[in-house]
Order: sequence, then C-alpha cells, then structure tokens
Amino acid sequence: MTVATQVPYLLRAAYGETLDRPPVWMMRQAGRYMKAYRELREKYPSFRERSEIPEVAIEVSLQPWRAFQPDGVILFSDIVTPLPGLGVDMDIAEGKGPIIASPIRTQAQVDQLRPLEPEESLPFIKTILQALREEVGNKAAVLGFVGAPWTLAAYMVEGKGSKTYSKIKGMAFSDPTILHQLLTKLADAIATYVRYQIDCGAQVVQMFDSWAGELSPQDYETFALPYQQRVFQQVKQTHPDTPLILLVSGSAGLLERMAQSGADIISVDWTVDMADARTRLGNMKVQGNLDPGVLFGSKEFIRDRIYDTVRKAGNRGHILNLGHGVLPETPEENVAFFFETAKNLNLRSEERGARSEKS
Repeated sequence: MTVATQVPYLLRAAYGETLDRPPVWMMRQAGRYMKAYRELREKYPSFRERSEIPEVAIEVSLQPWRAFQPDGVILFSDIVTPLPGLGVDMDIAEGKGPIIASPIRTQAQVDQLRPLEPEESLPFIKTILQALREEVGNKAAVLGFVGAPWTLAAYMVEGKGSKTYSKIKGMAFSDPTILHQLLTKLADAIATYVRYQIDCGAQVVQMFDSWAGELSPQDYETFALPYQQRVFQQVKQTHPDTPLILLVSGSAGLLERMAQSGADIISVDWTVDMADARTRLGNMKVQGNLDPGVLFGSKEFIRDRIYDTVRKAGNRGHILNLGHGVLPETPEENVAFFFETAKNLNLRSEERGARSEKS
C-alpha cells in the first residue's frame, strides 16, 4: 500500500494534490431524504435524541456512507449543539430548527455565559467521532462541523431562525458593545469545540456561517469576519495541519472577504459560477457548488451539471459538493446517481482526450 492510498482521498484534495477526480460528499447527506433516516426518526422523534445518543448519531452518520460511499462522512449534529455547555437552554424543533428558551439580549446574560468544557458538556461527540473513524478507516475522511460566531449569535439573540434578523441587527447597530462581547465569547468557545472535535477524530472541520450572507459587506467585516478569523487562528495554533472549510450561505458578494478568514477551503454556493469563483478566489481551494435543486432533474441533466462544475473547478483543490444541504424530498436514486457519476469521473483522461483532439 502506498502512502497516498493511506490518506483519505478528500484529505489529498484538501492538501492540494492534483487528482483524477474531485472527492465528493454532500452537506446534510445524513438525513431527511433517506428512507432509513425517516424510519429511525419515528423511533427517536427528538432531534437531540438522534444527535446526542451516540449509537443513534453513529447510525445516522453512517447511513449515507453505507448507501453511497462518499469520500467524506460528517458527524450528525447541529450547530447549536454546544450551546447548553455555555449555559444557554435550547431545543431543536422538527421542521423549525433551533429554539432558544431565553434569548440573549442583555449585558447580564452575556456575562453569565460559561466557557465551553466539551469533555463535560459534550461527551457524546468523542464517542461518535471515534466510532466513525473506526468504521470508515482510510476509505473516507471524517468531518466535524461547528457554527460560526455570527450565526450562533443570531440564533441566541433572535431566539430562533429569522427572515429579517431585526433583533440581532438592532443590537449590532444600536448596542454593538454587547454583541462584540457575545461574539468574542462564542469565538473562543467554538475554537475550543473545533479543537475537541479534531482531538476526537475529525480530520476536517467545516464552519457554517449560515446567516452571514444576511450582512452587508461592511457589516460582514465588522461582525462576522473578525470572529471567523479568531476561531481559525486559535485552531491553527494547536492543529495547523487540519483542513478547515468555511461556508456562508448567499455568499456571492462576500467571496473575497471569506478568503481572508483563515479557512483553507471556501465552500461556494450555486449563486456563483464555479469558474468565476476560481478567478475571484485565486489559489484558494474550493468546495461545491451544485444547486441542490439539480438533483430533481433528469440523470442526464445531473450528469451535465456535475461535468460543468468539475471542468470549471479543475483537478486540483476542489471538493465536489452541493452549494448547500441536500433537500428533504430529493429522490434517493438521484443522490446515488450523483455519487456514482462523481466517483467515475476521470479528469486526466478527459484532458488527454481533449489534447489528442487538438493535435
């Protein structure tokens, strides 16, 4: 066995190797579109049960691995999972997302937040990640993930998801001192959590700043970017070799700023053409960026879009993925076709074919 084959394929792309095909996984690949997941959900109706009881979370994480053999297997969890460890009571409502019992609106509430002690408040994470590493070996990379400071702050201040983000923007624009203190505490807690996930077996960690695309560029530079940087800088001090991915939903106007975050890989959504993303990001490695809606198309359409994305991204520093999570009603056979098509790509043979046609 060569050294290259001992390194999971996704890591080889993350380290910048030139490859025959891009590694492939899907955001939200464990979950609602799979019949096996829906059956398990009937037995464990609470999301927190499914994500915090180790044997259940392990099973959910491995369902797509067994079905499709993606190059990345991601921890089944939620970005708000660490909040109780900070002293923030929360639940995750089916179909509605996180609900924060007492939204954070005052200086006193920010002062009461505790530093995160993952070993105490999140012991199930270690059990899950270690089991995933053992199960997939070197055949896939195990990914961890966390929420970014701005997005977690948005949930904590709003109390739930929002369409307008008026409460957190009200705080940002009228009482920024409190918000900056909250963001600082969250950045330090998230950095601790990323390092813990890596120590427990995560080989790559993705940070989701899902709601940072709701900020104007100048506000992104004030309330999101510095705290992304704070997380990544702390992680790099102790774990410099672990690739870190940053996703911001609706990030077409923010790509260049995302590149300043300290992330190794930028996850690009489908509102940006991959060729344009490559031009705008320079030498940055990229992930993405198929529209999840493509998976409702015909197999020919899905194949053409995969080819288009991969051709524009090139054969170095690209992880094939959707631009966001796979949608709940997606036909499972189309997900299977997505993975099958991606894993049968051979960019080098296509390049050779193109050269021979020209000569």
